[in-house]
Formats: sequence, C-alpha cells, structure tokens
Amino acid sequence: MASSFLDLLAGDPVVEAFLSDEAEIAAVLAFEAGLAEVQAEIGLIPPEAAAAIRAACETFSPDLTVLAAGMETDGVLGPSFVAALRGTVAEPHGRWLHKGATSQDIVDTALVLRLKPVLAELDTRLAGLAEALEALKAAQGLMPLMAQTRMQRALPFTAADKIETWLRPLERHRARLAEIAPRLLVVQFGGPVGTRSDLDGQGDGVAEGLAERLGLGAAPPWHTARDTIVELGGWLALVAGSLGKIGADVALMAQNEVGAVRIEGGGGSSAMPHKSNPVDAEVLVALARFNAGLSGVLAQSLVHENERSGAAWTLEWLTLPRMTITTAAALRHALRLIGALHFTPATSEQAT
Repeated sequence: MASSFLDLLAGDPVVEAFLSDEAEIAAVLAFEAGLAEVQAEIGLIPPEAAAAIRAACETFSPDLTVLAAGMETDGVLGPSFVAALRGTVAEPHGRWLHKGATSQDIVDTALVLRLKPVLAELDTRLAGLAEALEALKAAQGLMPLMAQTRMQRALPFTAADKIETWLRPLERHRARLAEIAPRLLVVQFGGPVGTRSDLDGQGDGVAEGLAERLGLGAAPPWHTARDTIVELGGWLALVAGSLGKIGADVALMAQNEVGAVRIEGGGGSSAMPHKSNPVDAEVLVALARFNAGLSGVLAQSLVHENERSGAAWTLEWLTLPRMTITTAAALRHALRLIGALHFTPATSEQAT
C-alpha cells in the first residue's frame, strides 16, 4: 500500500510475507529444481544436469533490478528469471534448465505454492474466531437483547441468538475452503501452449512427478481456465462479507442510543474526548465492501484470449493478492473485536 498508516488497518504482515517477492522467488526455484529432478528420473535430461540445476537453485540470489527490468519489458517474471538462473548453472548443463516449461508454468505454480500456507493461515484464523464466538456465547449468551428488523425494534431475544448469526457462516466458510483447496492447490505444467508437447509424450508423467515433489495435486494444464482462482476470490469475498456483517451489527449496537454492546479500548476523537469509536467494527465493514468490489474485477480475469492472455493474467495479479491480504486483515480485526466485546442487557425502555 502507498500509506504505511493505512496498511496498519488493511494490511497483514503474515500473509504479505507468504505473497512477497522473496517467497515467489523461492517457489520458482523449487519448481525449477523439482522439474529437473523429475525429468532426470524419467530420462529426459542427464542426472548430472539435474544435480547442477539443483545446486544452482540452492545458491541462486538474483539481482532484483535485473528481474524488475525484465518484468517491465516482458510483462512477466519468467524470461529474465530463467535467463539469470541459467547463467549460474554449471556448464554444460544450463541448456537443460526449464525444459518443456514456459513462464506461465513457473508463475502459476509459484502462486499456488504460496497460497497453500496462506489458506492454512486463514483457516486457522477462522477456527480461532469461531472459538472466540463460542466462548463469548458461553459467557454472555443469556444476556437479553432487543432484536432489530429493518432498523427498528422487533422482539426480545438473547446475545446467543445474535452470536449464532455470526458463527454459522464461519463454519460454512471453513467447509467451503476444504472443498475448494484440492481443486486450487494443483501444479500448473503445460508448456508453451498448454499441451505438454515438448517432452516426447512424457509430459503427463513429468507433471505428476513435479506435483508430488512440490506437495501439490496433479492436474491437466489450467493456464487459461482460471475458474478455481476466481472461485478462491469469491470465497475471500464471502469471508470478508460475513465479517463485515459482524462489524455492521456491532457498530449499530454500540450506538449510544442503543447501548446493546460495549467495546473495550475503542478509538478516540481529536475533538470529542468522551467518544469511544468502534474502529475495528468500522474497518470490517470497509474491508467487506472493498473485497466485494474486487471480486467483480477478478471475475473478469476469466476472459483469457485463446491460449494465453497477458491482460487477464495481469488483472489477476492486481486483485487476488489484495483480496487475500484484505481478508486476512479482516480476520485479525474480527478476532480483536470479539475479544473486546461485552453485551449489555436491554433496558425496560429498549424492550418495549
């Protein structure tokens, strides 16, 4: 983000580290080393070439300015990265590096490798938030509240009833993630046009071996079929949206005129020291709406022209990481908000 101050609200250092340039470089190196070793096992390249490529990958420290210049010129990391890495492979083995692969293979597989720990982190946070809500329900669930429908007093209910409306979607989101992950966390290996045609008919075997080495699932080439990427984006928007609903409820309940909840450590005002603003709740609403907008942008990346689209691919890079970080930030705010939340009983006036 341009503002480090804003990043404190909408950023997430843990997830950003998984998606960083350094993490991408490490994932690409794992791809290239694994690819060479699988091809050596099958007999497509000499074993000594695979050993030389592995050794180069373990010590390679790229010049980031060279990679940046290549990215600006080529529109993708692959060409400059492969050229730089090839230059460090002991002769005469450099020519075997990246055999049968293309830039999209390394970039997409590197993305999936980085998303794997990200999804584990998000699932852990969802589980933690669900536990916090269960604990809140156990401690304060019997507190009487006044339900509100269409922003008007409706009928009496309890804090447990309110918490249940927050909790159930989180359980479904975890179930959805468990369903999505096997489709998403798969290797991308298709070669120049997605046919695996440059490997003497052994492309499928290479892809399967590479997937096993990288701890991913095997799959046909998916370089122009981005439905699982957009599916992930939809899931991120759903999670952020459910957290935004919690934020909206809390912000409304915390109004002085309602007084159904109290938030410990609310935000202050520069002009009105008596105020305690529901900052975490407000941020949850903002992040939910932000991700909802980005999910529509990401859906447009489904439109790949023919066998590769630089435009759709770039659009995906612009949106998916931001949505992922936004969702992580929302989970962080939600966990803090629930930990600071105290329900207050409905007064006789409120109950009528």
